[in-house]
Amino acid sequence: MTSLFPALTGDPGEQVALRFGDRSLTYRELAAAAAAVGERIRGAGRVAVWATPALETAVGVVGVLLAGAAAVPLNPKSGEKELGHILSDSAPALVLAAPGDELPPAVRDLARVDVDVRGAGVPVADKVDASAPALVVYTSGTTGPPKGAVIPRRAIAATLDALADAWQWTGDDVLVHGLPLFHVHGLVLGVLGPLRRGGSVRHLGRFGTEGVARELNHGATMLFGVPTMYHRIAETLPDDPELVKALAGARLLVSGSAALPVHDHERITAATGRRVIERYGMTETLMNTSVRADGEARAGAVGVPLPGVELRLVEDDGTPITTYDGESVGEIQVRGPNLFTEYLNRPDATRAAFTADGWFRTGDMAVRDPDGYVRIVGRKATDLIKSGGYKIGAGEIENALLEYPGVREAAVTGEPDADLGERIVAWIVPEDAGSPPTVDELADHVTARLAPHKRPRVVRYLDVLPRNDMGKIMKRALPS
Repeated sequence: MTSLFPALTGDPGEQVALRFGDRSLTYRELAAAAAAVGERIRGAGRVAVWATPALETAVGVVGVLLAGAAAVPLNPKSGEKELGHILSDSAPALVLAAPGDELPPAVRDLARVDVDVRGAGVPVADKVDASAPALVVYTSGTTGPPKGAVIPRRAIAATLDALADAWQWTGDDVLVHGLPLFHVHGLVLGVLGPLRRGGSVRHLGRFGTEGVARELNHGATMLFGVPTMYHRIAETLPDDPELVKALAGARLLVSGSAALPVHDHERITAATGRRVIERYGMTETLMNTSVRADGEARAGAVGVPLPGVELRLVEDDGTPITTYDGESVGEIQVRGPNLFTEYLNRPDATRAAFTADGWFRTGDMAVRDPDGYVRIVGRKATDLIKSGGYKIGAGEIENALLEYPGVREAAVTGEPDADLGERIVAWIVPEDAGSPPTVDELADHVTARLAPHKRPRVVRYLDVLPRNDMGKIMKRALPS
């Protein structure tokens, strides 16, 4: 048995637990409102949650978890086809939503329960088997229909406790973020994380640098964001002394969901004296590694394995890489209590995701430095380029390109080449569309920083790079 939220059981106090804009709930109020949700969904196995960035979403998910059911967060921006697939696959008994939310046709056939954030139920003892499902979170579906990753309660507890160890995260911390709540980053880390610690979360509703400055200058101690958010922060810092003061005074700045470009790391540090730390995780594993609060925040690195997580790099044939030299590229495999249980209704996909001895194949490629720090170089399917006999990760080339003054955004892919196997292609959003950097200029720039075999052979110019809701570049959506 495991209690996910000790601060909500027994005698919850009057400390603020959740704040969304000018609406807030204390732990006592949250316990009562979540219990009221639990009473209305009693007996349900899975419950869909219309996951807007609102107080009702947090209350709804907590209520589902306290009742021992599993929450299925729904992205309000999903199309009808995707929503239809998720609902038919997960078969939730009902959907939770904020009063007044208009649900699309795909969701309207479900029984609906409106979340009352001032509800008054009787708090229950949060004691449910650790292996019981807590969440069913659907993957992005880049290689087919989204798959529902069944995340057990033990995985949430293990990840949040490991992060508490790594980040020295306590009930005194106040977290600010503006992340969506249908994904692991915003929901598990950004809402359930503070609640497990007995701390507070202030959600911005919509990310903005003014909101970040306001909250960090008025008691917030931690900021969670994705690279696009930190890029906006880096761009704003030179002209915003209040934002400089806010970041300089924060206890912890954390970036995740995609690699933070080195250039943005350096600009933030130069302006504030603070370094952003990175961590690495995914839907199926929650969190795997992180730079520790008491460790070195090394730009481009996602730190070391979290407590309880085993991590290894393997060759294409599955042979483990045993030498940490900062150059040998291998696929990350992980094992530990942070892993999901299965892909819902997909036993073949579940079996294919694991090795015979229980290691999960992440599909992410990385190198490991001699001191154990992990550096992600990209996804195996889209970011590993085999050119001239070398295995090359797109990520380090992208970082190098972003350091060039005429480059605003950059993505790197490979395309077939009769001589090299694959040639490196740079997709560039230039600062000045009328005078973009040439392929020779970019090749010389990369060669001076990395190695000649990592230089781009082709450059293609775009007005904008395709990105998903978490700011990740969607390379499969690049023009063919």
